[in-house]
Order: sequence, then structure tokens, then C-alpha cells
Amino acid sequence: MRVISFCAEGIKKAAKAGFFDWVLKQDADIIAIQDLQAWEYDLSNDFFPMEYNAYFFDAVENKNNGVAIYTRKLPKAIMTGMAMGDLDLEGRYIQADFDNVSIGSLLAPYAADDDDAAISKKNSFYRYFIPHLEKITNKRRDYIFCGNFNVAHSDIDVQHPSQHENVTPGFLNHERDWFDEMLGGGDYLDAFREINYDPDAFTFWPDDESRERNGWRVDTQIVSADLRDQISNVAVYTDKVFSRHAPVIIDYNIEL
Repeated sequence: MRVISFCAEGIKKAAKAGFFDWVLKQDADIIAIQDLQAWEYDLSNDFFPMEYNAYFFDAVENKNNGVAIYTRKLPKAIMTGMAMGDLDLEGRYIQADFDNVSIGSLLAPYAADDDDAAISKKNSFYRYFIPHLEKITNKRRDYIFCGNFNVAHSDIDVQHPSQHENVTPGFLNHERDWFDEMLGGGDYLDAFREINYDPDAFTFWPDDESRERNGWRVDTQIVSADLRDQISNVAVYTDKVFSRHAPVIIDYNIEL
């Protein structure tokens, strides 16, 4: 099973940049997209390829955020939101359930260091997410959470960590502590880092013009620990630019 995750920063802009032309050639079973910046009913037929069943979860009040899952196989169920209160109105999580695995598309809030409201929202997201992971751990199924977590976990995930440590949002101590907590119990792991320890494996560049000097790895797939031995290949696609984020491609030795 191939799962591709991508933070589009506007699905229409990404499409114009060639994202769908590329991704439809990748033989993916699942395509998880975040930050659509569009409502589903605004999208033309070009965004609903025949090969896939497409599911969207829009923000209620505006076209910010928005997440989607494209799946070749018809899922048993689609879940939207994560019992996060008002955050669920912002189009931040959608999940497709299959026989033994659930796959989610997730967009964590972004927060600049001078925006108290955004910081509070981002912290709330983290506080909701970890109890959610704990709650579903014993549900006799595996989980793959694809998304932009808006956090770089370790020094290896930032191009110049000493310049950003506990200074730049996305690499603050309490944000990294949250990531430690998420992975520290042993029930979940960062699928990409199970195979790839490349210090240049970045997925996000805050400024497109700085791809040679300011890379971050904030996009990944967090998976149930039982899938550890099923991760067969991981990659970040950087040959073409579809947004400031790059697609993450992970192959698993499982079938839907």
C-alpha cells in the first residue's frame, strides 16, 4: 500500500503547479491532502479523478484549512473531526476506515510567536490529540496519521537547529515535548524516521527562495507501532514544487 501525504497550501494553486498531473502517476492507494483553502463544492471535476473515491472536510466559516482523502478502495466509513470542540469546525481532520487500518489526513494549527490566539489554538490541538491516540490504542486496528504537524521534532529535522531552538514557532521546547509525549509511550512512531535518517530530508521551506538554507521536516506519517515492520520505503518528492511543502511518500507491506 502506498500512501502519499501533501500539504497543498491551496489545492487549486497546487493543481496549477502540476500536483495532480504528478500524483496520479504514482500508483498511490491513498492520497491525503491538507490545507485545501477551498470548499468542496467550489472544485471542478478535475479534482475528482475517476480512479479515486474523494472525501473532503471543509472549514465551516471560511476557506481556510480543509483536508481530504483520496482512496482507490471504497472505505467502510469516513470520520470527520476528532472531538476537538471548535477546532473541529476548522476542517482539520478526516479519517477513512478500512478493515484493519484507519488512515487520517491531519492539519495542525500554525502559530506565529506574536499571535496569542493562534498559540492557544495550537496548544489546544496538541492537548486533544494525545488523549485521542491513547483512547484508540486498544481498538484492534492500526492507524496512519498523515499530515502537517507544524512541529519539527528533532535537531535533524531543521536545517539550522541552533538558530531556531526555543525561538522559532514549530521548534519551541514545549512543542517538541509534545512530540516526545506522542511517541514516547511506544504505541506510535514516526514512519519516515524508522527508515530514513537523512539530515537533509526536509518537507517544508518557509520561503520558496530559501530551499538551499532553511528546510524543515514538519510533514510526516505517524503510525501504530505494530506497523513498524511493514514500512518498506519512504521518500520526500522535491523534483517539482507544488507548494512550500513537499509530498511525503511511504510504502507499507499491507493491503487495504
